[in-house]
Amino acid sequence: MYDIGTRKRALSLLEQGRSLNSVSRETGISRSAIRSWQGRLEPLPRMAPRPPGPPADQAAYAYLLGLYLGDGCISAHPRRAGHYLRIACADTWPGLVAACEAAVRAVSPAGSANRVQAHGYVSVVGYYAHWPCLFPQHGPGKKHERPIVLAGWQQEIVDAHPWEFVRGLVHSDGCRITNWTTRVVAGQRKRYEYPRYFFTNVSDDIRRLYTDTLDKLGVAWTHCTRHGNAYNISVARRNDVARMDAHVGPKY
Repeated sequence: MYDIGTRKRALSLLEQGRSLNSVSRETGISRSAIRSWQGRLEPLPRMAPRPPGPPADQAAYAYLLGLYLGDGCISAHPRRAGHYLRIACADTWPGLVAACEAAVRAVSPAGSANRVQAHGYVSVVGYYAHWPCLFPQHGPGKKHERPIVLAGWQQEIVDAHPWEFVRGLVHSDGCRITNWTTRVVAGQRKRYEYPRYFFTNVSDDIRRLYTDTLDKLGVAWTHCTRHGNAYNISVARRNDVARMDAHVGPKY
């Protein structure tokens, strides 16, 4: 005779995928006895996988968070428990694709990422059961149609690695361009060129995350309203552009 605890232990080994022979050898219980218990005991409760803590590589996460808020999405696997993280990167910027892939590999516990080619862009894809835990901004609908607020632990990472976060946002929804203007000097009109960073996002919350981080870094910015919409954030002062160049740089 075997007590209920012994029976449940034997059945739990079977649920792990072990064979009758293997469980019989380990427990010393005959195969026929174990077979007779199957289906007669209440199923054992399954322990839910433990949600992950903050990622170990926080600098890579801050960069990946910026990319996700701009051009990322999370979708459930159609047949098993797990999720795909996808970051869309234009073919024009192979360096950005490589940096994105490296960040996904650094943040994912599986350490893996794949590239899926589409027309004009590459999706960098990582599979992991707990992507929604690492990116709690995931939800139904478009990002600009729902609140986007960082969790406390995410804000701590952004505060520790603000330039990486800004770099991810600019690499997703920003650009470095050369503006020009003309001035009359000594009676002659001359053309002047100067570099400028733009960040464009329809979500008020995501733009606010960008500008709040720039404020903490002491980088001056202005709204650039087009067609009545203040979706563009400009950094144009020479010293601030130089700092952006040092920490962000143009896409490549």
